[in-house]
Formats: sequence, C-alpha cells, structure tokens
Amino acid sequence: MIVGNKSQVTLVRPAFLVPVRPAGVVFEHFAVAIEGSKIVSVLPSEQSEQAYPGANIVDLPDHLLLPGFINMHTHSPMALLRGYADDMDLHTWLGEHIWPAEQEFVGPAFVRDGTRLAVAEMLRAGTTCFNDMYFYPKEVAHVCQQVGIRASIGVPLIEHEAFGAIDLDSYFQESRELYEQWRSEPLLNFTFAPHAPYTVTDRTLQTIERLSSELGAPVHLHLLETAWDIKHSLQHYEKLPLGRLNELGLLNERLQAVHMTQLSDEDISLLSNTSVHVVHCPQSNLKLASGICPVSALLSAGVNVAVGTDGAASNNDLDLLSEAQTAALLAKGISGSAESVDAFTALELMTINGAKALGMDDSLGSIEPGKQADMCAIDFNCPETQPLYNVISQLIYAASARQVTDVWVAGRRVLDGRRLTSINLDETIGNARSWKERLVDFKSDRHILERVKA
Repeated sequence: MIVGNKSQVTLVRPAFLVPVRPAGVVFEHFAVAIEGSKIVSVLPSEQSEQAYPGANIVDLPDHLLLPGFINMHTHSPMALLRGYADDMDLHTWLGEHIWPAEQEFVGPAFVRDGTRLAVAEMLRAGTTCFNDMYFYPKEVAHVCQQVGIRASIGVPLIEHEAFGAIDLDSYFQESRELYEQWRSEPLLNFTFAPHAPYTVTDRTLQTIERLSSELGAPVHLHLLETAWDIKHSLQHYEKLPLGRLNELGLLNERLQAVHMTQLSDEDISLLSNTSVHVVHCPQSNLKLASGICPVSALLSAGVNVAVGTDGAASNNDLDLLSEAQTAALLAKGISGSAESVDAFTALELMTINGAKALGMDDSLGSIEPGKQADMCAIDFNCPETQPLYNVISQLIYAASARQVTDVWVAGRRVLDGRRLTSINLDETIGNARSWKERLVDFKSDRHILERVKA
C-alpha cells in the first residue's frame, strides 16, 4: 500500500537492488521510494512514477543499491593515529606506542578532528552506521549529529595504571546522563564500553551489567583478542575469561563481544546458548597477529556474527567492504571449505547481522518498507566489476570502496556522486596533517629520551 504525501517522495532507481531481506534476492530495475527518513515502498521502476507522480527521481543506471554498511567496532578518533605504530604485537603496540600518545594528546579537539576524519572515510566507503568505543564520547556524538551519520556511542571505561585512577561513581553518573540525553536523538544510541576483562574489575563489570539490564543498553567489550587474555585471566582470577564473565552475568543478548579469536567448541556452545553477539575484526586481528575468529563454526552454531574494522591505527583503514571480503576468504581458508561464508553471508555480516547486534534489526540492515532509508550505491560500470555474472559475488570478491558513489542516512543524501555533502574534506585533511606534525615531534622526543636513559 502506498502511503504518505507523494510530492515529498524521492525515488532511487538503480540497475540492481539487493535488499538483503528477502535473503539472497537480486531485483533488477526496481525503485526504492523514500519519504522523510524512511523507506515507504520497493517497487518496479516502470511503476514508480505513476505511483509517485512529482517525486524527486535519482536514476542510477549502472549501480547496485544496498543497505548501508554497519561497522560494528571502531575507535573513530584513532584515525589520527593511522600508521603511527605498525608491525608489532598488540601489547607492545598499545603499551609502548598508542597509550603514551593518547595520554599526551587525547582531548576534545583530538576526538573531534579524528572522528570527522573517520566519518568522512566511512561515508565514502558506504558505511552509514558505526559502533564506537573511545574517550570523550560527547565529542564523538556531536560530530555525528553535525555530519548526519548514525552511530552507537560507547562510553569507555578502563581501569589501568596507564590512565590513572577512575572515579567510578562519576563514570556511572555520566553514563546515565548520556543515555538520557541521547535517547531522543534519532541517529544516536548508547552502549556501555568497558575496555576488556583484563582492564576492568569484577565489581565494575557487575555494576555495568546491572545498569545494562536496567536501561536495556548493550555492552561492548574487547574479549578473547589474544592467547595472552586467557593466560592473564587464569593468573589473576583462576578462571577462563568466558567463565568469569558468565558468573558475572554478562553473557547475554546485550553483549557485543569483539574479536573472539581464542574459542573452544565449548565456548562456542556457551555463546550460542546465551545469545551473545560476536564482532569479527579480521584485518586488525591478522595485522596484530592476534588470532583468527572461527566464524564458520560460530555461524553453524547459530551465533550472530557481525563485522567491524577496529580503529584505523591497527587496520589501517575503515573500509567495511574490504573487511567483509577478508572475512569470507579467511573463513574458507581456515575451515577448508570453499562454501564457508559465501558472498551473501559476507554481505549479511556487514548489514543485517550488525543491526541484530545493535538490537535494531527492526529498523536497519535491509531495504524494506518501514525501515530507515540508510543505503549506499556502488557503480558497477568499471573494469574491475565487468563482465557481470553474479551481482552479490561481484560485490564481495571484486568491488571496492572507491566505487561507492552515493550514500543516504535516514533519507538524507550525505554522499552525492562521491562528494560529501556535510563535511569539508579539505579542512578535515588539513586538521589531520596538523595533528601528524605534533605526533611526529612527540615520538621523536620520546625516542631521544629513551636513548638518553639507556
């Protein structure tokens, strides 16, 4: 049934439409009707102008239209640390490079400029929603509001000597206030974001779980990222990380467990039984030699798996299409089955599965009437994607983020023919270069000081 004021409708008419739901379907020469922030109809293009006379028409004759991609794990301001420290293991990378730089520079201005840089990159790569975990979450939220991208904002917590003493009462009070503030913001949601089991105490984790249950807010947590995590947990708690979290009540449908590279068959069964969502970050895990998440086994057990890039400091990009490609290829190699994580499953990882992990699959993750008009268009009229035999396979195994031309978030066109409509790209890049000069000087000064001490 057609509803609404037809004069306010926009019709987006691509060559191909993959709505994700129904599963595996490819429509040719269909139109998506948008009114306000929502999709009101999906119908054959030849019927669209008659159904919506006077509509604004966007013809994309060489394009594939998809739901916007959902990046389920990143640290957006760390885009300013892209390439700052590479080719080392996770704990050396963090303890000797990233954390010292963050202690020196992270503040509201750093977070604003880094978030804007990250959001520009993500929008140009088809991402319409991201799940963030970083300091100064208010600043991340403000940038997202200004730019018009959807985000799930994590309020981070890390109890580690590198960051000094934490006033937990103030943290929990701030978390409540931010939750109440963002509840009315249509593009923003809230999560609790304790850093990891090895940097947060039992008492704090119990309080987070209680508040999560009370507010219905997700918990976003680095978990089982490396084999060291298991060793640390046994040494300090005499328990495996998953067993410890299960005793604390954290293994439930609100938990977004990020990385999960160290899983036994028993662990996978436990995750399935407790409805935990797993967030796979294959490129970051490979680059840091952290391990490999057993995606095929998780999916076979009925666990919802989504995909994230991690931060640009460890990836080193925020290209979710590339991440899904890596996830598909890696799953095949690890499982020994070429059928593992097929092209459509890889697409689900970065769309509907991410929406499920956010608890928002009723409004995001697919192109269906009544859902939010979060969409991206990819130009297939390129040598890299011709000839075209299978649209979904070509998307996953051949297309690149450079072919993304148009992006809508809640019906607003934020990328128009590769042009960002809400971000000054020259200014954003200029700010990033200014931070680079300061970070280079800091690294040089630390290196000189270390040599003097030696």
